[in-house]
Amino acid sequence: MKHEIPSEFSERIQRLRTQASLSQSGLAELMGVTPAAVSHWETGKAKPSWKRWQQILRAEALGIHALPEDFVEKAVKESSAGFAVQAPLEIDFSTDPEVVRLVTEGHRLAYGHQVNPTYATEISQIEPLPHQRIAVYERMLRQPRLRFLLADDAGAGKTIMAGLYVREMLSRRLTRRVLIVPPAGLVGHWESEMHTLFSLPFRPIEGSDARQSNPFVGLESDLAIVSVDTLAGERTFSRLQEPETLPYDLVIFDEAHKLSAHWSPNFQIEKTNRYLLAEALAGLAGDDPRWQLGWCCQHLLLMTATPPMGKDFPSVSYTHLTLPTIYSL
Repeated sequence: MKHEIPSEFSERIQRLRTQASLSQSGLAELMGVTPAAVSHWETGKAKPSWKRWQQILRAEALGIHALPEDFVEKAVKESSAGFAVQAPLEIDFSTDPEVVRLVTEGHRLAYGHQVNPTYATEISQIEPLPHQRIAVYERMLRQPRLRFLLADDAGAGKTIMAGLYVREMLSRRLTRRVLIVPPAGLVGHWESEMHTLFSLPFRPIEGSDARQSNPFVGLESDLAIVSVDTLAGERTFSRLQEPETLPYDLVIFDEAHKLSAHWSPNFQIEKTNRYLLAEALAGLAGDDPRWQLGWCCQHLLLMTATPPMGKDFPSVSYTHLTLPTIYSL
Protein backbone atom coordinates (compact mmCIF):
# COMPACT_ATOMS: atom_id res chain seq x y z
CA MET A 1 0.00 0.00 0.00
CA LYS A 2 1.25 3.46 -0.84
CA HIS A 3 2.48 5.42 2.16
CA GLU A 4 0.08 8.13 3.28
CA ILE A 5 1.15 11.44 4.80
CA PRO A 6 -1.54 12.93 7.12
CA SER A 7 -3.38 16.06 6.03
CA GLU A 8 -2.14 18.01 9.06
CA PHE A 9 1.54 17.56 8.08
CA SER A 10 2.14 21.31 7.68
CA GLU A 11 0.93 22.14 11.20
CA ARG A 12 3.00 19.33 12.72
CA ILE A 13 6.20 20.41 10.95
CA GLN A 14 5.70 24.02 12.00
CA ARG A 15 4.95 22.98 15.59
CA LEU A 16 8.08 20.80 15.73
CA ARG A 17 10.24 23.65 14.45
CA THR A 18 8.69 26.20 16.83
CA GLN A 19 9.11 23.98 19.88
CA ALA A 20 12.76 23.48 19.00
CA SER A 21 13.24 27.27 18.50
CA LEU A 22 14.55 26.68 14.99
CA SER A 23 14.26 28.89 11.92
CA GLN A 24 13.19 27.36 8.62
CA SER A 25 16.84 27.48 7.54
CA GLY A 26 17.91 25.69 10.73
CA LEU A 27 15.36 22.94 10.25
CA ALA A 28 16.36 22.59 6.60
CA GLU A 29 20.03 22.21 7.56
CA LEU A 30 19.27 19.45 10.05
CA MET A 31 17.11 17.57 7.52
CA GLY A 32 19.44 18.04 4.58
CA VAL A 33 16.92 19.97 2.45
CA THR A 34 16.57 23.55 1.20
CA PRO A 35 14.84 26.29 3.23
CA ALA A 36 12.37 26.66 0.34
CA ALA A 37 11.30 23.04 0.81
CA VAL A 38 10.55 23.64 4.50
CA SER A 39 8.61 26.79 3.60
CA HIS A 40 6.51 24.89 1.07
CA TRP A 41 5.77 22.14 3.61
CA GLU A 42 4.65 24.59 6.28
CA THR A 43 2.38 26.51 3.88
CA GLY A 44 0.92 23.32 2.41
CA LYS A 45 2.19 24.02 -1.11
CA ALA A 46 4.02 20.70 -1.22
CA LYS A 47 4.17 17.49 0.79
CA PRO A 48 7.43 16.06 2.12
CA SER A 49 8.56 12.76 0.66
CA TRP A 50 7.95 9.63 2.70
CA LYS A 51 11.65 9.59 3.62
CA ARG A 52 11.49 13.17 4.94
CA TRP A 53 8.26 12.44 6.78
CA GLN A 54 10.01 9.57 8.58
CA GLN A 55 12.57 12.10 9.81
CA ILE A 56 9.75 14.27 11.18
CA LEU A 57 8.16 11.28 12.93
CA ARG A 58 11.48 10.34 14.53
CA ALA A 59 11.94 13.91 15.76
CA GLU A 60 8.42 13.98 17.22
CA ALA A 61 9.04 10.71 19.08
CA LEU A 62 12.72 11.03 20.08
CA GLY A 63 13.46 14.73 19.96
CA ILE A 64 14.97 17.22 17.54
CA HIS A 65 18.36 15.44 17.71
CA ALA A 66 16.80 12.61 15.66
CA LEU A 67 16.28 14.83 12.60
CA PRO A 68 19.55 14.28 10.67
CA GLU A 69 19.37 11.68 7.92
CA ASP A 70 22.22 9.63 9.39
CA PHE A 71 20.61 9.41 12.86
CA VAL A 72 19.57 5.75 12.45
CA GLU A 73 23.00 4.75 11.13
CA LYS A 74 24.71 6.53 14.04
CA ALA A 75 22.36 4.90 16.53
CA VAL A 76 23.22 1.44 15.22
CA LYS A 77 26.96 2.16 15.46
CA GLU A 78 26.65 3.59 18.99
CA SER A 79 24.56 0.63 20.08
CA SER A 80 27.12 -1.85 18.78
CA ALA A 81 29.88 0.15 20.48
CA GLY A 82 28.14 -0.09 23.82
CA PHE A 83 26.86 3.49 24.08
CA ALA A 84 23.39 4.14 25.46
CA VAL A 85 20.81 4.71 22.76
CA GLN A 86 17.27 5.83 23.42
CA ALA A 87 14.85 2.94 22.98
CA PRO A 88 12.68 2.93 19.87
CA LEU A 89 9.08 4.01 20.16
CA GLU A 90 6.92 1.18 21.45
CA ILE A 91 3.75 0.13 19.67
CA ASP A 92 0.67 1.07 21.68
CA PHE A 93 -2.43 -1.15 21.35
CA SER A 94 -4.57 0.84 23.79
CA THR A 95 -6.28 2.99 21.15
CA ASP A 96 -10.07 2.86 20.87
CA PRO A 97 -10.79 0.00 18.40
CA GLU A 98 -13.57 2.04 16.80
CA VAL A 99 -11.00 4.67 15.83
CA VAL A 100 -8.77 1.97 14.33
CA ARG A 101 -11.74 0.59 12.39
CA LEU A 102 -12.62 4.02 10.98
CA VAL A 103 -9.03 4.68 9.92
CA THR A 104 -8.77 1.26 8.30
CA GLU A 105 -12.09 1.74 6.53
CA GLY A 106 -10.93 5.13 5.25
CA HIS A 107 -7.81 3.58 3.74
CA ARG A 108 -9.87 0.78 2.21
CA LEU A 109 -12.36 3.17 0.60
CA ALA A 110 -9.49 5.22 -0.82
CA TYR A 111 -8.86 2.31 -3.21
CA GLY A 112 -12.49 1.53 -3.99
CA HIS A 113 -12.13 2.80 -7.56
CA GLN A 114 -9.82 -0.14 -8.32
CA VAL A 115 -12.72 -2.53 -7.68
CA ASN A 116 -15.69 -0.51 -8.93
CA PRO A 117 -15.12 1.39 -12.22
CA THR A 118 -18.16 3.59 -11.40
CA TYR A 119 -17.04 4.24 -7.85
CA ALA A 120 -18.25 7.86 -7.76
CA THR A 121 -21.84 6.73 -8.19
CA GLU A 122 -21.54 4.69 -4.99
CA ILE A 123 -20.21 7.50 -2.79
CA SER A 124 -22.44 10.29 -4.16
CA GLN A 125 -26.04 11.18 -3.31
CA ILE A 126 -27.30 10.61 -6.86
CA GLU A 127 -28.65 7.91 -9.14
CA PRO A 128 -27.29 8.89 -12.56
CA LEU A 129 -29.44 8.43 -15.65
CA PRO A 130 -28.18 6.32 -18.58
CA HIS A 131 -27.14 9.32 -20.70
CA GLN A 132 -25.19 10.72 -17.74
CA ARG A 133 -23.32 7.44 -17.23
CA ILE A 134 -22.52 7.26 -20.93
CA ALA A 135 -21.18 10.83 -21.01
CA VAL A 136 -18.95 10.41 -17.95
CA TYR A 137 -17.78 6.79 -18.10
CA GLU A 138 -17.80 6.06 -21.84
CA ARG A 139 -16.69 9.44 -23.14
CA MET A 140 -15.09 11.83 -20.64
CA LEU A 141 -13.12 9.48 -18.39
CA ARG A 142 -11.62 7.70 -21.38
CA GLN A 143 -9.86 10.87 -22.48
CA PRO A 144 -6.27 10.99 -21.17
CA ARG A 145 -6.43 14.76 -21.58
CA LEU A 146 -9.98 16.04 -21.47
CA ARG A 147 -10.90 18.79 -23.91
CA PHE A 148 -14.68 18.42 -23.96
CA LEU A 149 -17.81 20.41 -24.84
CA LEU A 150 -20.84 19.16 -22.89
CA ALA A 151 -23.77 20.67 -24.81
CA ASP A 152 -26.84 18.79 -23.58
CA ASP A 153 -30.25 20.43 -23.33
CA ALA A 154 -31.26 22.44 -20.28
CA GLY A 155 -32.35 20.12 -17.48
CA ALA A 156 -30.29 17.17 -18.72
CA GLY A 157 -28.13 17.24 -15.59
CA LYS A 158 -24.88 18.70 -16.85
CA THR A 159 -23.91 19.72 -13.31
CA ILE A 160 -24.39 16.12 -12.16
CA MET A 161 -22.22 14.87 -15.04
CA ALA A 162 -19.51 17.39 -14.19
CA GLY A 163 -19.68 16.48 -10.49
CA LEU A 164 -19.45 12.77 -11.29
CA TYR A 165 -16.39 13.41 -13.42
CA VAL A 166 -14.73 15.53 -10.71
CA ARG A 167 -15.54 13.00 -7.97
CA GLU A 168 -14.20 10.12 -10.07
CA MET A 169 -10.99 11.93 -11.05
CA LEU A 170 -10.31 12.86 -7.43
CA SER A 171 -10.99 9.31 -6.24
CA ARG A 172 -8.60 7.92 -8.83
CA ARG A 173 -5.98 10.53 -7.82
CA LEU A 174 -5.78 11.78 -11.39
CA THR A 175 -6.49 15.36 -10.33
CA ARG A 176 -5.98 17.35 -7.16
CA ARG A 177 -6.80 20.98 -8.01
CA VAL A 178 -10.14 21.80 -9.64
CA LEU A 179 -11.42 25.26 -10.61
CA ILE A 180 -15.07 25.85 -11.55
CA VAL A 181 -15.82 29.08 -13.44
CA PRO A 182 -19.57 29.79 -13.79
CA PRO A 183 -21.48 33.08 -14.17
CA ALA A 184 -21.81 34.98 -10.90
CA GLY A 185 -25.42 33.93 -10.38
CA LEU A 186 -24.53 30.23 -10.40
CA VAL A 187 -21.63 30.24 -7.92
CA GLY A 188 -23.90 29.40 -4.99
CA HIS A 189 -25.67 26.70 -6.99
CA TRP A 190 -22.39 25.00 -7.84
CA GLU A 191 -21.15 25.18 -4.26
CA SER A 192 -24.39 23.67 -2.95
CA GLU A 193 -24.56 20.89 -5.55
CA MET A 194 -20.95 19.85 -5.09
CA HIS A 195 -21.29 19.78 -1.29
CA THR A 196 -24.74 18.16 -1.08
CA LEU A 197 -24.49 15.59 -3.87
CA PHE A 198 -20.77 14.78 -3.95
CA SER A 199 -19.41 15.82 -0.50
CA LEU A 200 -16.89 18.11 -2.20
CA PRO A 201 -16.08 21.25 -0.15
CA PHE A 202 -15.54 23.76 -2.96
CA ARG A 203 -14.52 27.20 -1.73
CA PRO A 204 -16.20 30.23 -3.37
CA ILE A 205 -13.72 32.99 -4.18
CA GLU A 206 -14.80 36.63 -4.42
CA GLY A 207 -12.98 39.62 -5.82
CA SER A 208 -12.34 40.98 -2.33
CA ASP A 209 -10.40 37.81 -1.47
CA ALA A 210 -7.68 38.79 -3.96
CA ARG A 211 -7.03 42.23 -2.47
CA GLN A 212 -4.93 41.29 0.56
CA SER A 213 -3.71 37.80 -0.31
CA ASN A 214 -3.69 35.13 -3.00
CA PRO A 215 -6.87 33.01 -2.70
CA PHE A 216 -5.44 30.43 -5.11
CA VAL A 217 -2.65 29.35 -2.73
CA GLY A 218 -2.94 26.72 -0.02
CA LEU A 219 -4.81 23.46 0.48
CA GLU A 220 -8.17 25.23 0.79
CA SER A 221 -7.77 26.52 -2.79
CA ASP A 222 -7.51 23.04 -4.33
CA LEU A 223 -11.29 23.00 -4.87
CA ALA A 224 -12.40 26.50 -5.84
CA ILE A 225 -15.32 28.26 -7.52
CA VAL A 226 -15.02 31.78 -8.90
CA SER A 227 -17.30 33.68 -11.27
CA VAL A 228 -16.06 34.22 -14.81
CA ASP A 229 -16.17 38.02 -14.54
CA THR A 230 -14.35 38.02 -11.19
CA LEU A 231 -11.61 35.78 -12.54
CA ALA A 232 -11.30 37.85 -15.73
CA GLY A 233 -10.71 40.95 -13.62
CA GLU A 234 -7.13 42.15 -13.64
CA ARG A 235 -6.54 41.87 -9.88
CA THR A 236 -7.92 38.34 -9.49
CA PHE A 237 -6.33 37.01 -12.68
CA SER A 238 -2.97 38.43 -11.62
CA ARG A 239 -3.13 36.13 -8.58
CA LEU A 240 -3.12 33.17 -10.97
CA GLN A 241 0.06 34.60 -12.53
CA GLU A 242 1.95 34.68 -9.24
CA PRO A 243 4.71 32.03 -9.03
CA GLU A 244 3.36 30.44 -5.83
CA THR A 245 0.03 29.56 -7.52
CA LEU A 246 0.07 25.89 -8.44
CA PRO A 247 -1.58 24.86 -11.73
CA TYR A 248 -5.17 23.69 -11.71
CA ASP A 249 -5.54 20.20 -13.12
CA LEU A 250 -9.16 20.65 -14.24
CA VAL A 251 -11.04 23.83 -15.19
CA ILE A 252 -14.79 23.80 -15.82
CA PHE A 253 -16.56 26.68 -17.59
CA ASP A 254 -20.33 26.68 -17.11
CA GLU A 255 -22.52 28.62 -19.56
CA ALA A 256 -19.65 28.46 -22.03
CA HIS A 257 -21.63 30.39 -24.67
CA LYS A 258 -20.78 33.49 -22.63
CA LEU A 259 -17.13 33.02 -23.67
CA SER A 260 -17.83 34.96 -26.83
CA ALA A 261 -15.67 35.80 -29.79
CA HIS A 262 -17.01 37.17 -33.08
CA TRP A 263 -16.14 38.65 -36.43
CA SER A 264 -16.08 42.45 -36.51
CA PRO A 265 -17.37 44.42 -39.55
CA ASN A 266 -13.76 44.83 -40.72
CA PHE A 267 -13.29 41.04 -40.69
CA GLN A 268 -11.18 40.99 -37.53
CA ILE A 269 -11.78 38.52 -34.72
CA GLU A 270 -12.77 40.30 -31.54
CA LYS A 271 -12.49 38.37 -28.27
CA THR A 272 -14.09 39.34 -24.98
CA ASN A 273 -12.14 39.19 -21.72
CA ARG A 274 -14.09 36.06 -20.84
CA TYR A 275 -12.87 34.32 -23.99
CA LEU A 276 -9.31 35.54 -23.43
CA LEU A 277 -9.52 34.10 -19.90
CA ALA A 278 -10.55 30.71 -21.29
CA GLU A 279 -7.68 30.84 -23.80
CA ALA A 280 -5.19 31.62 -21.02
CA LEU A 281 -6.32 28.72 -18.83
CA ALA A 282 -6.33 26.39 -21.84
CA GLY A 283 -2.76 27.39 -22.70
CA LEU A 284 -3.71 29.32 -25.86
CA ALA A 285 -2.95 32.90 -24.79
CA GLY A 286 -1.34 35.16 -27.34
CA ASP A 287 1.42 37.73 -26.82
CA ASP A 288 -0.53 40.05 -24.52
CA PRO A 289 1.20 39.87 -21.08
CA ARG A 290 -2.16 40.66 -19.46
CA TRP A 291 -3.26 37.08 -20.24
CA GLN A 292 0.02 35.21 -19.93
CA LEU A 293 0.15 32.28 -17.51
CA GLY A 294 3.15 30.13 -16.71
CA TRP A 295 0.92 27.05 -16.76
CA CYS A 296 -2.26 25.69 -18.31
CA CYS A 297 -4.86 23.23 -17.10
CA GLN A 298 -4.51 19.57 -18.03
CA HIS A 299 -8.26 19.05 -18.44
CA LEU A 300 -10.84 21.54 -19.77
CA LEU A 301 -14.62 21.06 -19.68
CA LEU A 302 -17.01 23.52 -21.38
CA MET A 303 -20.72 23.32 -20.57
CA THR A 304 -23.63 25.02 -22.35
CA ALA A 305 -27.28 24.42 -23.16
CA THR A 306 -27.55 27.39 -25.55
CA PRO A 307 -27.33 26.35 -29.22
CA PRO A 308 -25.48 28.59 -31.70
CA MET A 309 -28.75 29.11 -33.65
CA GLY A 310 -27.31 28.22 -37.03
CA LYS A 311 -24.23 30.44 -36.67
CA ASP A 312 -20.92 28.84 -37.53
CA PHE A 313 -18.53 31.04 -35.59
CA PRO A 314 -19.62 30.09 -32.03
CA SER A 315 -18.93 26.46 -32.89
CA VAL A 316 -15.53 27.41 -34.28
CA SER A 317 -14.68 29.35 -31.10
CA TYR A 318 -15.57 26.31 -28.94
CA THR A 319 -13.48 24.05 -31.17
CA HIS A 320 -10.53 26.42 -30.89
CA LEU A 321 -10.56 25.95 -27.10
CA THR A 322 -11.01 22.17 -27.20
CA LEU A 323 -9.13 21.26 -30.41
CA PRO A 324 -6.73 24.15 -31.19
CA THR A 325 -4.75 22.04 -33.63
CA ILE A 326 -7.84 21.83 -35.87
CA TYR A 327 -9.20 25.40 -35.52
CA SER A 328 -6.99 28.32 -34.57
CA LEU A 329 -8.24 31.88 -34.07
